[in-house]
Amino acid sequence: MTHVPHRAILADDEPHLAEHLKGQLGRLWPALEIVAVAGNGIDAARLIAEHDPDLAFLDIRMPGLSGLEVAQGIEGRTRAVFVTAYDEYAVQAFEHAALDYLLKPLRSERLQRTIERVQAALVAPPPDDASLAAALRRLMRQPAGECLRYLRAGKGGSVHNIAVGDVLFFQADDKYTVVRTARDEYLIRTPIAELAARLDPEEFRQVHRATIVNLAHLAGTRRDDTSRLFLRMRGIETELPVSRAYVPLFAAM
Repeated sequence: MTHVPHRAILADDEPHLAEHLKGQLGRLWPALEIVAVAGNGIDAARLIAEHDPDLAFLDIRMPGLSGLEVAQGIEGRTRAVFVTAYDEYAVQAFEHAALDYLLKPLRSERLQRTIERVQAALVAPPPDDASLAAALRRLMRQPAGECLRYLRAGKGGSVHNIAVGDVLFFQADDKYTVVRTARDEYLIRTPIAELAARLDPEEFRQVHRATIVNLAHLAGTRRDDTSRLFLRMRGIETELPVSRAYVPLFAAM
């Protein structure tokens, strides 16, 4: 039987750190094929969908989408290893069924242990939808404190005060997040992950790695011929796709 090497993508917004990791992996795991390197979260998500690699080594803080958001949106067999300078994300990383969590600066001994752990885990089945949905529900729980009620967003060189209750959805777009109301759209720099932590979970629901919707403005749902779920929002014609990982959260709706 022909042996098929494992394949991976790397994602880091600092090119020299991505090259360092690539070199370390080449030395410690020469059989691993690096099929692509992404410089931001949106490109990482696109490359994962395009190549369906076995592994994704994801920086957590990246433009467009964080590594956590990229991992939430994975719909194929790809397993995640997070590489970051910030240890406060460790619990969230493992709730995303991460194979491991590496802190920068990388140490060869620690990376070697990660490789051994990953090689063993790749022969095991990935987590099922039920366990992933449970992890997502845990991530949606809010700490004590007041939820976000108003925000300041830009449009055409002006800054506007917007009531969060008027927002139909938030959607990551390169370096910005689009704030869509029934009348217009605005831009903010707050990443989707930070918004999710500050919004009321009874009103807002993440439905895709790049999208959070306001349930109060949900007009209905639709499934296409492949049973993919889409949401229709009041006041606009745009339909929003629901990532497979988030479909169980809508089971009761």
